[in-house]
Amino acid sequence: MRSTLATLLLLSALSGTTARGQSTPRKAAPANSPPPAAASAPKPATKDELHQLVARLDAEMFAAFNAHDVNKLMAYFAPNVEFYHDKGGLSNFTQTKEGFARLFAQSPDITRTLVPGTLEVYPVKEYGAMHIATQRFCHVENGRDDCGNSKFVMVWQQQAGTWRITRVVSYDH
Repeated sequence: MRSTLATLLLLSALSGTTARGQSTPRKAAPANSPPPAAASAPKPATKDELHQLVARLDAEMFAAFNAHDVNKLMAYFAPNVEFYHDKGGLSNFTQTKEGFARLFAQSPDITRTLVPGTLEVYPVKEYGAMHIATQRFCHVENGRDDCGNSKFVMVWQQQAGTWRITRVVSYDH
């Protein structure tokens, strides 16, 4: 069952749009804190090592999401991130951070899990990796779990041993 409320909450939280649907122009802001130590790792030597690394980064990043720790969550995103949402449009770093803060305030019990068996990881030559999967967001509505799945693609850049997300495409809401 697709959750209308969960989709609307996520949409409103990540939307950086005005009433006319135009993006609110904002400059990307640098992360306030350095990326978590867990995001630091040497470039993996094999495709299997890369898959393990990205799976670990996904788990760590969404542990911060599930804890509703906006600052820790945003440390995984590059200051120049572009977050494309099929319902909410394009958001930069600042808009994405504000969107997560609104989402956590509007839906304090929202959680995210990775749908088992959907994680795909592909190397991007001399850049990093692509991270493709299906995720499930749940929250309680009227005393019952209300959940919905969506798909995403994240592009991770590896620089000087640090991995950060530079692009997100979130769709099929």
